[in-house]
Amino acid sequence: MKRFLWWIFILTSGVWALTPFKQGVNLTNWFQASSAHRIPFNAFDEHDLQNIQTLGCDVIRLPLNLQAMIGKAPDYPVDPLLFELLDRVVSWAEDLNLYLILDNHSFDPNVNTDTSIVRELIPLWKQIAAHYKNRSKYVLYEILNEPHGISDEAWNAIQQEVVQAIRSIDTVHTIVVGPAGWNSYTNLQYMPQYADSNLLYTFHFYEPFVFTHQGASWTSPSMITLSGVPFPYSASRMPACPADLKGTWIENALNDYPNHGTVGYVRQQLDMAFRFAQTRNLPIFCGELGVYMPNSPPSDRVIWYQIVREYLAQHQTPFTTWDYKGGFGLFEKGSNEQFDYDLNIPLLKALGLHTPPQKIFVPLPDSVGFALYDDFFGRHISATEYLSGGQLDFYNRQNPHRGSYNLYWSNAGQYNYIGFDFQPNKDLSVLKDRNFAVDFWVRASGQAANFVLRFIDTKTDDAQDHPWRMDYTVRASDIDWDGTWQHLQIKLKDFKEGGSWDNGWFNPQGKFDWSAVDLFEIVAGQNSLQGSELWFDDVYIANPQAVGLAQQELKSPASYRLEKAYPNPFNGNVRIEFSLSSQQHLRLEVFDIRGQKIRTLTQGLLTAGHHYVIWDGKDNRARSVSSGIYFLRLLASGNHSEQKIILMR
Repeated sequence: MKRFLWWIFILTSGVWALTPFKQGVNLTNWFQASSAHRIPFNAFDEHDLQNIQTLGCDVIRLPLNLQAMIGKAPDYPVDPLLFELLDRVVSWAEDLNLYLILDNHSFDPNVNTDTSIVRELIPLWKQIAAHYKNRSKYVLYEILNEPHGISDEAWNAIQQEVVQAIRSIDTVHTIVVGPAGWNSYTNLQYMPQYADSNLLYTFHFYEPFVFTHQGASWTSPSMITLSGVPFPYSASRMPACPADLKGTWIENALNDYPNHGTVGYVRQQLDMAFRFAQTRNLPIFCGELGVYMPNSPPSDRVIWYQIVREYLAQHQTPFTTWDYKGGFGLFEKGSNEQFDYDLNIPLLKALGLHTPPQKIFVPLPDSVGFALYDDFFGRHISATEYLSGGQLDFYNRQNPHRGSYNLYWSNAGQYNYIGFDFQPNKDLSVLKDRNFAVDFWVRASGQAANFVLRFIDTKTDDAQDHPWRMDYTVRASDIDWDGTWQHLQIKLKDFKEGGSWDNGWFNPQGKFDWSAVDLFEIVAGQNSLQGSELWFDDVYIANPQAVGLAQQELKSPASYRLEKAYPNPFNGNVRIEFSLSSQQHLRLEVFDIRGQKIRTLTQGLLTAGHHYVIWDGKDNRARSVSSGIYFLRLLASGNHSEQKIILMR
């Protein structure tokens, strides 16, 4: 009897013993970019990771479109920029003791996985292993998300080759392996038991599919028209099959929903994964689970999460939900997804997570300037774009005006744009009344052409309202097309109404609302920019009156400059350099990510020339501050310049 009980203990306890984490989220729409140079790095930061940890999570699965971030055969070199950005995330996770799964999410649901993929996977993972082999235990490697359209036998052989390639370089870090068939739990049984003892076997769970994916556009066929499918099944609440889905497998699934839309069915399906773990005595991990929120009944969605989470916990199976923000996320539907205001509390409770107190969001007008782009897009600003050709690079290294990067845009077609999406929307009414301006540096070469700066307000529920525009045309004659940096300031008051495109054209009606601005755009509005190259840097909403520059001086270098901080990241001391073109009063301060002032480094009247100060990582009361992101702010001549630094203890 004792031997039998000990065997039961091994089967039911082995997962937690081999997987030190229990529960977390997928952090989506961050590194799933078409190239390293299009990663919206500011979408999340260390503060977001801290928030996720505060909820009670101890693991993050980070989807990366890795195979879009490598060069050509035969070496397939990883873009160094990927490592430059990803290293910061790894450091944040390590500082917080959060496990971070580097998930190769090079994935198109409409393209089958080809056996030739092994030619890319082996050199790719060798490079990643070489780069991270000396990092902490908190880093894990996941070979490929949801291989599909490939036989189990072929995929299993490829996965074995990749595991061996990683182990030729890194023998320490855990590797996440999964089955073919979209990482389906039903395909776990076809996986071999690889010889490597430091593997974690993953599967995904979205059953019943017509409930979890109602409203999804990426399925085949699209399920956009399917809405209101309940869970558990309720005959009185079942919707009719939409006309466009009749005769498809979805109609059959809806007809069979009395059998599949039950708690018992969900548990039976999960039992397949649990049996795999028990019979093989292997650790398993549910890498994705979730319910798409747009068309699913909110209370039923909560019930599903609670049932699945409790059953996974009963079988000691760790998981990461898909996702944190987004259509499957932890925030209220249609919200701004702000941690202090918009968390879906019933959902958090269903997932067994902590429920931080929530506040009511009261939008206030901006009263100070802010960055639109300064090496990265500004905080709470998402990058958007429409490109019909040409090239757009968020992290161009060629002669930035300041810092490490600048925005590069070339050969844009007419109506193409670079967008800055304010999240939440901005109230710029006070800044407009105070004569604030779009303040930026630009350099240009090639074919001289006009481009447009544009604000777009928020479309309301009023049928007569539209997303109205305010435009300013920067004419080719306003700047020199000689490749030199030039400073422009366009007052918000100087923007003119430009009408609206809303599935049709609407002429200006004087209805633009500066208190509800959704977007700022740089647009090839009047013509294409074919043959033109543009670089933008240090793009701000700022106060030009305080700077006191005459119009003819706008193309001159700034009268002050916060130049560089090094080392950055730093541990101990950081040297911060700045220069002044004339004697003037200034103040150099350090702020944390919440905007709280940490330290005043220097203030007073300084002479013209090059200066530097040392910050020892302590606040104004000589207390050491914690690891994290901090902002330097140099205030001079009534304006300011900012720079991000990272402290790693």
